Amino acid sequence: MRRGFDGLSAIVQTTLEEDPFSGHAFVFRGRKGDRIKVLWWSGDGMCLFAKRLEQGYFVWPQAQSGTVHLTSAQLSMLLEGIDWRRPLRTARPTAV
Repeated sequence: MRRGFDGLSAIVQTTLEEDPFSGHAFVFRGRKGDRIKVLWWSGDGMCLFAKRLEQGYFVWPQAQSGTVHLTSAQLSMLLEGIDWRRPLRTARPTAV
């Protein structure tokens, strides 16, 4: 999770063989599963979103070919720490 804009863009280009300027969101997860980074092109600049869960983990889909396509609802649940396969939170929030 040390990579920034340039490092993640390079992974998208070389490993995934995709165009980081396509407008798609590319999501990367840390080893422990409690951190993610989302990289996307907004049309006028590259955006990088990072999130760390204090409790629980991000439920990661199994990838057969190296990439997984998620719907916007599945991505939304992933970002909230909800198991998108079974809509239950992995940890209950303690404060608002």
